[in-house]
Amino acid sequence: MRQPSIGRSTTPVAAPAAARSTSGPAPRTSARSAVKQGATVVFAFVASVSFLLVNVVDPFSGATASPDFAKRGERFGGAEVQAFDVDGEYTIDVSKEGYVVEKKPEVKLAPASTSASSGWAPPAITPDPGSAQAYAAGAVAARGWPSTEFDCLVALWSKESGWRVNAYNASSGAYGIPQALPGSKMATAGADWETNAATQIEWGLGYIQGRYAAPCGAWAHSQDVGWY
Repeated sequence: MRQPSIGRSTTPVAAPAAARSTSGPAPRTSARSAVKQGATVVFAFVASVSFLLVNVVDPFSGATASPDFAKRGERFGGAEVQAFDVDGEYTIDVSKEGYVVEKKPEVKLAPASTSASSGWAPPAITPDPGSAQAYAAGAVAARGWPSTEFDCLVALWSKESGWRVNAYNASSGAYGIPQALPGSKMATAGADWETNAATQIEWGLGYIQGRYAAPCGAWAHSQDVGWY
C-alpha cells in the first residue's frame, strides 16, 4: 500500500496576477479619453475654417464706422460723453465725433474775348447787306476772279455775318462783314473800319487772297472745319 505524497495539495492554486492574460477588453476610461481628444480636434478645425471663411467672404462684416450710427438718446442715456472704468484704475471717455462736408467752390473762367474785356462795343449803325454785296461783286471782278468766286464769297460771308457791317461775336470778339478777329485788324484797310462796309470788304478779300488764293478756297475750308 502506497503512502500519500507529503506536502501535495489537491486544491487548485490560482495563477499570479502577472500571469493573467491581457487580451481582454480595454478599460472604459481609455475609450472616453480618446473620444474627448477627437472631439476637441474636430471643434478646433471647424472653428478655424469658419473664421477663415468669414474673413474671405466679407472681411468687414459687422464693422460699421459712422458718427451717426447711434442717434442721440438711443445709447448712453443721451449723454454726450460716457466714462467707463477699467479694472477700477483707468477711465476711458467715449464721445460722438462729427464732421462737416463743404461744397467745393466753383471756379468761373474769364471770357475768351479780349474786346469784351476792354470795354469795346460795336457802333449803333444800320447795316445795308444789299449795298455791301454790290460793292463786293465789283471788287471780286477787279481782282480777275470769275463769278463763281463771288458766289462762294456770298455763301461764306452770309454764314459769317449776314453781310452786316456791325456784326459782332461777343464770345470771340470777331467783328464786321468778314468777321475779323479782332476787328481792329481791319484798320490796315482804313480808319473807318468800324462803320464802312467797303473798308471791311477790301480787308476781307485781301485776307482771303493771301490765305486761300480765292473765295471758293476759303468757303471749302469753312465747310470742313467751321471757320476760315
